[in-house]
Amino acid sequence: MTLRHVSGSAIVLALAMLFATPLWAQSHNMLSAQERTEGWQLLFDGHSLKGWHGYNQKGTGKDWSVVDGAIRLERGHDGDLKDFQDLITDASYANYDLKLEWKMSPCADAGVLFNVHETPADTYSFQSGVEMQIADLACTVPDSRVLYERSGDMFDLYAAPYESVREAGQWNQIEIRVDHGHVQFVQNGRTTVDTTLWGDAWKARVAQTKFAHWPNFARFHEGHIALQGTEDKGENGHPIHLWFRDIRIKAL
Repeated sequence: MTLRHVSGSAIVLALAMLFATPLWAQSHNMLSAQERTEGWQLLFDGHSLKGWHGYNQKGTGKDWSVVDGAIRLERGHDGDLKDFQDLITDASYANYDLKLEWKMSPCADAGVLFNVHETPADTYSFQSGVEMQIADLACTVPDSRVLYERSGDMFDLYAAPYESVREAGQWNQIEIRVDHGHVQFVQNGRTTVDTTLWGDAWKARVAQTKFAHWPNFARFHEGHIALQGTEDKGENGHPIHLWFRDIRIKAL
């Protein structure tokens, strides 16, 4: 075996390259070779809010940022809507598999919505989009105490048959699969909702909710994906924090 001298400067350069990418970025917001082959695409690059904007806005509100490889919302219990307006994708999508991870501060709640349309007539993404609720089980009041409003539920429409959310501060993995009206929600590996939109049973269910009075609700068969920032629940006196990462999508 031949030994080759390696200079000190070469070692320094190698170490610099190794640690140039922080540890959090070495395992998140990346696609494996198999995922790329299967057609997955990243919706978040781990460094910027490129590909996203605020609902009915040109840019993003100041309460949204990217910290340690995650999209972060940090806001108080009041303030100006423009600062924490829901983030939505620049692009629209029809049939797809969406996966991401989220965590939040104690007592907070939010949602991930799909088939969102922007219109001056609507102030919020949930006026058109269907929502997968995400929430801290422990103390979000009233949502974590009410069927159809717990983490993993299709908000106000379908309740999960069991609890699968983790404690506040821990990462949760969710999946939203939308395939020609067939919708499945998965939270931490367990299916929480499996239903079909736009048929007679769906219309009858919607007719019994507040959504019956919203002309654009679930009207569209394609649209933007939204990360909700407009909920003001959380521990009293403490800022509300949400984090999202590993956001990826595959067309079906």
